[in-house]
This record gives sequence, C-alpha cells and structure tokens, in this order.
Amino acid sequence: MTPLRTAFAALTQPLPAVAAIGPLRRRLLPALAGLGHPRHVALTFDDGPHPDATPELLRMLGNAGVRATFFLLGRMAEELPEVARAVADAGHEIGVHGYDHRLLAKRGPAATREDLDRATAAITAVTGARPRWWRPPYGVANTAALLEAHRLGLQPVLWTTWGRDWTASCTPDSVYRSVLRKLDGGGTILLHDSDVAAAPKCWLAMLGALPPILTTCRARGLAVGPLAEHGLSPRAERVHW
Repeated sequence: MTPLRTAFAALTQPLPAVAAIGPLRRRLLPALAGLGHPRHVALTFDDGPHPDATPELLRMLGNAGVRATFFLLGRMAEELPEVARAVADAGHEIGVHGYDHRLLAKRGPAATREDLDRATAAITAVTGARPRWWRPPYGVANTAALLEAHRLGLQPVLWTTWGRDWTASCTPDSVYRSVLRKLDGGGTILLHDSDVAAAPKCWLAMLGALPPILTTCRARGLAVGPLAEHGLSPRAERVHW
C-alpha cells in the first residue's frame, strides 16, 4: 500500500462509528451526512429497482416535476434492466448502493471491493450512466469500501432524515411524520422504492407519503431535487477523513 493509501486508511477508520450516529455525522462530516444548500432538499431512494414500486414512483415523480437520486443495487439492476434504464431515462440521478444489500462491516476487504466493483460496473452497463454517489447498505462503511469508492470516483453520502419505510407496520402517515421530524432546509431524505431488504410491500407506505412530503417542502419554500443540485462539497471530506 502506498503512503497516501495508508494515511487515507488510517483517517477513514473511525468512519463506521461516526456514520452510525446522526448528530456526530452532521456536525463533523456535513457533506457525508447529506447537508447541502439551505433552500434545497435532496430526495433519495435506496434498494431499487423494483418491478412494481419503481415504475409507480417514476410516474409520481414525473407528474410532480421532481427529479431524485436512486441508489440502485447491482443485482436488482441486472434482474430488472428495463426498470433500471427507465430511472436514468426519466432524468433521475443514479447512485450505487452495492451489489447485494449486505452489511459491509461483516465482509472482508476483498469481498467488499468485489461487491462495489461489481455493483458499479453492472449499474453503469445497464443504465448507461456513470454513478457519482455511493451509499453503503445500512449506512455503515468499512475502510476497504471507502478506499474502493475513492478509486472508482464515488462520493459517499448518507442522509439527514428517513421515513422508516421498511417496517411491516409503517403507514403513509408514519412515513410522513418520520421524515418531517428532522427535515430542514439542506437536508437529504432517505426513502425506499423496494422491499428487497424490508417488509413485503412496505413501499406502498412510501408512495402514500411522498405527495404530502413534496407539498410540505414546497410550502416551506424548499426546492426538491437530486444530490447533484444539492450543493454538496465534492470530494472535500475525502481529504480530511
């Protein structure tokens, strides 16, 4: 390992612990947390594509005139290439969520690198879009993944608020209230357009919650869009981790 990579690894070692604690993440690593322009909200979706949820979500976003960032799973993109391509064709931004939805902290360095490489290659080949962003499953990264993301030109980004829309008991109202509880200007919303790693059909609650979330954002004077429009400092925090 070169001296630069050794130093980078040493600096990134504390990240998994920090990433798991929202207040620390927002204070110490604002770009990683998804804190952007104070008059903008980034809308992001994980775990897709899904054969039912994603097309319906694309229809809703199209009707609302809103673009978002989709963190795709490589395996799902390969299984549903037409749906994955539809996301990119509709003008949404493509990110990488891994090949399989597995906790990286439980994987070795070689398996971690292989997962991220395979995911990025699969998503790029299927969608025709070169991803800029990466979000690790469960929001927890390891050093091997961070080094590989850096090599691939992927900027890690997490979230400031989520809908808890993966549970069997979630409803449109619970998802809405969960998102709004910590939603401020400059925040990044995490929702899911899939049940691949969640309760069956939990995405129905997300679809029900999305219109009032968008309405509330607009009532507050907040623009809603993808991470590319969010004003995150590109790569800045990679240098200082």
